[in-house]
Amino acid sequence: MRVPSPTSRSSKRIYLSLWDLFWALATPILALYLRDADIVFRADWSVISYYWLFSSGFALLAFFAFRLQDGMTRYFSVHEALDIAEAVLFAELMTFVALFTLTRLDGIPRSIPLTHGLLLATGLIAARMFVRVALSEDDESPDYHCRRERIILIGANRFATSFIQLLKAYAPQRQPVIAVLDPDAAMIGRAISGVQVLGAPHELDAIISEFAIHGVGTDRVVIAGEVDFLSPAVLHEVERICKKRQIDVSFLPRMIGVTEWKPSNVAVISKPVQAKPSFALSSFFRLKRWIDVVGSLTLIVLFFPLLMIAGVLVLLDVGSPVLFWQERLGWKGRSFLIYKFRTLRAPFDSAGNPTLEGRQPSAIGRFLRATRIDELPQLLNVLLGDMSLIGPRPLLPEDQPSNTAMRLSVRPGISGWAQVNGAKLVSKEEKEKLDEWYIRNASLWVVLRTTMMTLKLMLYIHVSPEETVADTEQVQSRNIDLERTISAPRRVAGEKYR
Repeated sequence: MRVPSPTSRSSKRIYLSLWDLFWALATPILALYLRDADIVFRADWSVISYYWLFSSGFALLAFFAFRLQDGMTRYFSVHEALDIAEAVLFAELMTFVALFTLTRLDGIPRSIPLTHGLLLATGLIAARMFVRVALSEDDESPDYHCRRERIILIGANRFATSFIQLLKAYAPQRQPVIAVLDPDAAMIGRAISGVQVLGAPHELDAIISEFAIHGVGTDRVVIAGEVDFLSPAVLHEVERICKKRQIDVSFLPRMIGVTEWKPSNVAVISKPVQAKPSFALSSFFRLKRWIDVVGSLTLIVLFFPLLMIAGVLVLLDVGSPVLFWQERLGWKGRSFLIYKFRTLRAPFDSAGNPTLEGRQPSAIGRFLRATRIDELPQLLNVLLGDMSLIGPRPLLPEDQPSNTAMRLSVRPGISGWAQVNGAKLVSKEEKEKLDEWYIRNASLWVVLRTTMMTLKLMLYIHVSPEETVADTEQVQSRNIDLERTISAPRRVAGEKYR
């Protein structure tokens, strides 16, 4: 699960190099000229204009979509080159579809998209290679030249691959990892990140000795996992060999700080997650996933104009980004990111200063919250399987009830039985009872009834004073919690230097 940037830091800088702009505008005409020098003068200029407009436009769109500007540095790599290839392919396919729809490619040779794509990709890659060569420096730390540490890595997994690549990025001219060992016999003889898997962990002593014959010493053995990565017998043998040879043994997660964590200063209460409820779930929940997929796709199509209008209103009201995300606990206790339309301004400005004073819903925000339109982006969560159309609302870890087995045994919903029977006007205990009733009695009729009641709430824009007060209190409570979170580190820092 990729965690996005916080709202205040999510603005994207629009950047495009002058070379990319020039090359996107020039290559369509250059491709026509190279294909047939006379075509520029013989062909219908309206056709050429269509071709130039679409090919240049889709190329620029692809540049932004694939973030090609990120590769215009001295760190240009194979990954960025593949991004260029994907962007060019996307631009050419879109150009071909658009032109074929409008003009059937009359007057444009069929090979032009291929010629244009090759020219575009070559120019983009050549420019980035020039930047890389022109700005390249010896990034390797001078101190690292003096430390000729040689490492044998135990474990051929993704963690080990990333570690090897990290060391290569730090010292491109060196090869600190001289061998990889793995318990899986099928991996022996293969290579990960260019380093060969030479044997199994119990062969460590023989491999160290053979490297020593060739004048290569081993300074460290790194295990690409925690203590339970290897069997106790194998781990004991590895430690015995390293102790005999006075070689350091390290566990990779601890080296990079993955397992060496400290309790957070933020007062978040994580309650234990129970695996199963005390009763058997209805077989209806197996069918319900198919209902969710079909229903979410249908609603996305039906509400697409409403989603676009809501996005524009949010952009005008609170600015970019238009979506707010938050990590919640869902089915089987799995964390996922829930999305909503933003109805509050960001808690910080671009300089990092708190802006909690004016953090209240505007008229547009109150309208989106009252009609539940702000929840519509969660249709994507339903489509991806994180949520259901109807179910218990997903809660923050600190808001979980004492017994989580009931509500976490099913997928959380965009709407639920508690939401259509009081929502903010009922207490946590009452919500828990309503959600439990739904889970115990879930059926097609209950889901349809809840859906109809939800649509009625969306269409019935009138909001009672009690709901307005409850919504305001909820926002103020979140602002108070956020203010405490912000001020706590500052108080600690003040006490430290007092």
